[in-house]
Amino acid sequence: MELKINEKIHIKEILKNLENYRPKRRGWVWRDKVESLQMGPFTYKNCSKPLKNSVPLPSAKYFGDIDPQPDYTITTEIASGRFEDDIRRMRMAAWHGADHIMVIRTAGQSHFDGLIEGTPQGIGGIPITRKQVRAQRKALDMIEEEVGRPINYHSYVSGVAGPDIAVMFAEEGVNGAHQDPQYNVLYRNINMIRSFVDAAESKKMMTWADMAQIDGAHNANATAREAWKVMPELMVQHAINAMYSVKVGMKKSNICLSTVPPTAPPAPCMKLDLPYAVALRDLFSEYRMRAQMNTKYMESSTREATVTHVLNLMISRLTSADIQSTITPDEGRNVPWHIYNMEACDTAKQALVGMDALLDMVELKKEGYLPEKVRELKERAVLFLEEILEVGGYFKAVEEGFFVDSGYYPERNGDGIVRKIDGGIGAGTVFERDEDYFAPVTAHFGYNNVAQYDPNAVENPSALIGGCTFEVPEKIVYIDELDETDNVNVRLEETKELRETSKIKPEVEWTGDGIVQLDLFLPTSRRVAEFAAIEIGKKMGLADVEVIHKEVMHPSEGTRIQLKGRVEFAIDTNALVIPPEPEVMTEQEIREDIAARPMKIVAATVGEDEHSVGLREIIDIKHGGIEKYGIECHYLGTSVPVEKLVDAAIELNADAILASTIISHDDIHYKNMRRIHELCVEKGIRDKIMIACGGTQVTPELAVKQGVDAGFGRGSKGIHVATFLVKRRREMHHEN
Repeated sequence: MELKINEKIHIKEILKNLENYRPKRRGWVWRDKVESLQMGPFTYKNCSKPLKNSVPLPSAKYFGDIDPQPDYTITTEIASGRFEDDIRRMRMAAWHGADHIMVIRTAGQSHFDGLIEGTPQGIGGIPITRKQVRAQRKALDMIEEEVGRPINYHSYVSGVAGPDIAVMFAEEGVNGAHQDPQYNVLYRNINMIRSFVDAAESKKMMTWADMAQIDGAHNANATAREAWKVMPELMVQHAINAMYSVKVGMKKSNICLSTVPPTAPPAPCMKLDLPYAVALRDLFSEYRMRAQMNTKYMESSTREATVTHVLNLMISRLTSADIQSTITPDEGRNVPWHIYNMEACDTAKQALVGMDALLDMVELKKEGYLPEKVRELKERAVLFLEEILEVGGYFKAVEEGFFVDSGYYPERNGDGIVRKIDGGIGAGTVFERDEDYFAPVTAHFGYNNVAQYDPNAVENPSALIGGCTFEVPEKIVYIDELDETDNVNVRLEETKELRETSKIKPEVEWTGDGIVQLDLFLPTSRRVAEFAAIEIGKKMGLADVEVIHKEVMHPSEGTRIQLKGRVEFAIDTNALVIPPEPEVMTEQEIREDIAARPMKIVAATVGEDEHSVGLREIIDIKHGGIEKYGIECHYLGTSVPVEKLVDAAIELNADAILASTIISHDDIHYKNMRRIHELCVEKGIRDKIMIACGGTQVTPELAVKQGVDAGFGRGSKGIHVATFLVKRRREMHHEN
């Protein structure tokens, strides 16, 4: 099955024969970096191999729609709860430059005792099931062919079912995962002995599958009362998990530290965050860095989140990153919007490419505040680790509340997370293996007693059973659906009309959700504005109206409101009357034509009309007007009688008349067009001159009915007019 660019991804085709699907590959793939990449008029240093198909940044149109891809892997995080709709979002994200697709699990899945089956709809995340993972990996196998770059698929190996999930991920071609036993202990109250034993097993499975591992240390500064004070602890948590993974056998190049700048606006973030980033990279130079935004202080302002993101990206460029995460404003709104996933990918791409070769021009100071702060942070981290050893190790330190204490070590505020060594979920469930214990599993961890069965199978126990599910995927038991009402087939049937006919609805996360966003400014206080906005949304016919962002412009003068609501109707695209796209020549072709055959035009706003801005934008070089192509323009001003405009065209021997008209009462704009045409006929120049009229109230078809050659309505640009002038002159020359 191959994707076609001009066709939607067919979810039912992906689900077909899923029980027999096998992933194309396993293991994490980094981007192919390209030294001195030449694209368009620019040369890039910190970029990677371009994509085969992609969506460039909007302003790339001025440079031939080039789409340089930075050297860092770019993450997008997806968690709508309906995996079939997330597949569509993954495809969009890949076109915007994401090659690390991270699927957020439901929080409750940490407490499941085993794998869940079927594909229930999630709340605040996806319940990770084999079917969902396999369907999305199958889709990504096709999407990566479409964009021409491997895409890494990622989720979470945590909770009491961690090893079970790790096995399933290894079987299903998952390329990366979060795995950190400290996360289980501190944030899910899973027994610490159980968590570390499970982690050893899980990490062994991930090592076999060549998966990249991201740790969970960043959760400390998302949880601590004062996040910027836990920097020494974060480094200690990184160290514990990284070294544990090394001891299990994971290669260091697959171990990624999840580093998060610990502050947010209006803190002096560079002063606090940059030394931490440098210290972390100094201490952990052998490992990979995954840079993520801080979510503890995330608000619902898209502007604020974007600026924070860009400042974080600057830290990545000033130091290093291997994976650049893109936490979006969804975190502050609790609504996973398609568009913000794409915007976040574009923000990362734009900022990283914009800061290309930054370290060739600037360098971090070797003396003064920065290196002194870096040394201090490293010293505090080492002292923290030494104290852990003094009290008897990690488990004892957790019992004494060392972790997620908001004190700046060695300070203690007594608000750390306390867990008991013999307490928590799964306490007492770890047992010593029997002397003759045997598990015929390829990536099994620990004592396995294989030699008594076959000395040659010590390194490959599953050879004794002809291979386990890692080598022989046909042995995997695939369970499709268990719930008759909450499954993907039911959901697809509910949205069948919107997927298989010409009807469409706006959407935010799910097919047919009908959700729209409105921006309002209301000249009143925040509280009044919020409830007035809800009433406005209801009167507009929106259902489920909700304020998702409110921002005071002034306590009494006004408030900005962003409103979310749902429309309950669909639009039939087959019933739409859509005029053809305006034809546009290339700038080079227009210039060559004008250079070969110079062109002169006269232009004015006619009648009693004082508007000038629109016409100036069509003419002036500053606004991309027709002057830029070498067309000689004579502008007569505003409120120019049509007779004067025609006489000027005769006097200057102009090739064309451009008339602008905004005022439309009593159809005066069309009457003026008719009069220009008639005057040109009366004066004997109509067959020698082109006439174009434009304005916000002009309908092109109605303009042509008045006798002029072309009409230009709202949204017209200089290149549209220039294209018309060149093409029409060619036609007239051919006619003559």
